[in-house]
Amino acid sequence: MPSQSRVVVLDYGFGNVRSAVRALERVGAQVELTADPHAAAEADGLVVPGVGAFAACMNGLREVHGDQIVDRRLAGGRPVLGICVGMQVMFDSGDEHGVRADGLGEWPGVVDRLEAEVVPHMGWSTVDVPAGSTLFAGLEDERFYFVHSYAARSFPLAESVDAQRFARPLVTWSEHGGRFVAAVENGPLCATQFHPEKSGDAGAGLLRNWVASLR
Repeated sequence: MPSQSRVVVLDYGFGNVRSAVRALERVGAQVELTADPHAAAEADGLVVPGVGAFAACMNGLREVHGDQIVDRRLAGGRPVLGICVGMQVMFDSGDEHGVRADGLGEWPGVVDRLEAEVVPHMGWSTVDVPAGSTLFAGLEDERFYFVHSYAARSFPLAESVDAQRFARPLVTWSEHGGRFVAAVENGPLCATQFHPEKSGDAGAGLLRNWVASLR
């Protein structure tokens, strides 16, 4: 019987960490909730959750050296999954209430307020999945649970990558007053704007696909 994939959920004070741990355990991962850099570096997969304001999440990450942990894992090709604001901080910056805060800079682009009549976007929405997705395999027609007021509304890296030399990131989109990035698969770095841990069977399927990819 194959051994369980070891996953660390980064504990830095922001995010639905307990529900993320339970959801990952349900799909067969061996999960540890910690901010210990060694454990985070050695795990098969690292999950970066996030709830709240972009700048506050970035401050929390820096306090536990989460910025360095993520950067070193990705430099070594080690898988990372960002969830909600844990996805947003992967971009260059976030603009909230006219104040711009630096992100981790793993992807170019800015996270800003949704342009919709009703904000936050809260509830179940469909997503537009690109061909070849591993995260959404078998889940292309499912709905996922979103709760957010901010999002990335473009993904410049998908257009700038030389497709003849490098694999283009796979970008999944959704809509709320306009199109926004719902998920990204970019080598070892994957992320979702929605909450898979709150998305029932569909979310469990996505987490199961991610955990399976760690082996």
